[in-house]
Amino acid sequence: MPLELNAETVWRLLPHRQPDTHKGSYGRLLCLAGSRTYRGAAALAAEGALRAGAGLVQLASVEPVLSGVWPRLPECTLLPCPEDGEGHISPSAEGPLREALAQATCFLAGPGLGKSQGLAELLVCLIRAARCPVVLDADALNLLAGSDLPHPAQGQPLILTPHPGEMGRLCGLTAAQVNADREGIALDFARRQGCVVVLKGHRTLIAGPEGSLWQNTTGNPGLSRGGSGDVLAGMTGALAAQGLPALSAALAAVWLHGAAADRCAARRSQLAMLPQDIFEDLGALLAEQGF
Repeated sequence: MPLELNAETVWRLLPHRQPDTHKGSYGRLLCLAGSRTYRGAAALAAEGALRAGAGLVQLASVEPVLSGVWPRLPECTLLPCPEDGEGHISPSAEGPLREALAQATCFLAGPGLGKSQGLAELLVCLIRAARCPVVLDADALNLLAGSDLPHPAQGQPLILTPHPGEMGRLCGLTAAQVNADREGIALDFARRQGCVVVLKGHRTLIAGPEGSLWQNTTGNPGLSRGGSGDVLAGMTGALAAQGLPALSAALAAVWLHGAAADRCAARRSQLAMLPQDIFEDLGALLAEQGF
C-alpha cells in the first residue's frame, strides 16, 4: 500500500527563506520548453517555477515563445534558440544550452517542446551533460520513448512526470494497461530506471528509486485541462533547484499543486478554473503557513 501524502509531510519538507540570502541562494532553473505551435506551455512552466520559489529561472526557447513570455514574466531570463524548419528548437542551440546548463542547479525539459529527431538527439546530449537534477515532462518523455533512458552526470537524480499515456510510451504499454496497474508500473519503472516517477492522474502516485511509493491526497477534476502539468513541472523543477532531494521535491510539488487547485475550485469552480488561476491560491496557501 502506498504511503499517504498529506499536509503535515509537505510542510516539513519545504525550506523557509532566511534573512541573509539572495537570488543565488534559491537555485537557478534552466527550462527548455515551448515551440512555435505550443507557446503557452513554456509560460506556465516558467511561472510555476517562479511561484515555487526558484531564485532564477532561465527559459530557453524559440523567439515566438520568448516574445510572448517576457511581457508576462519579466522576472524570467531568456535564452533565445534558433528554430528548425518546423518551429522547434534547433540542435544548433547545443552550445549556448550547454553553457547555461553548466550554471543551473536543476534542468527542466519538455513542456511544449514538440517532436523531431534533432530535438531528441539534443535532449539526450543535454541530459547526459547535466551535473544537476533533471526533470522531464511532456514531450521530453515522448522524445525518449522507445530508447534507453539517459541519466544526468555524476549520479544526479532524474525525475519523470508522465501522465498514463506518456508512461505507457516509456514502458511499451497502452494507457489502459498503465491504469490497470498504476502502483506496480510506477514502482517497477522507478526501481529499474533509478529515477523518481510522478504518475499523474486521480490520486497521483510518486515512486522513488529506493522502493518508496506515495499517493497524493489533493487535487480535483478541474486540473483536467491542458497546462496543468506544465505548472506542476515548473514547481517540481524549482524545488529541486533549491536543493530539495528529488523525491522530496516531487512530493511537495504534487501536494501543493493539488492543494492550490482545490482552493481554486472552491473559488472559481472545477468547470471554469484555469491552470494559471491556481497561482493565486498557491500564494495564499503558502502565506498561511508562513513561507
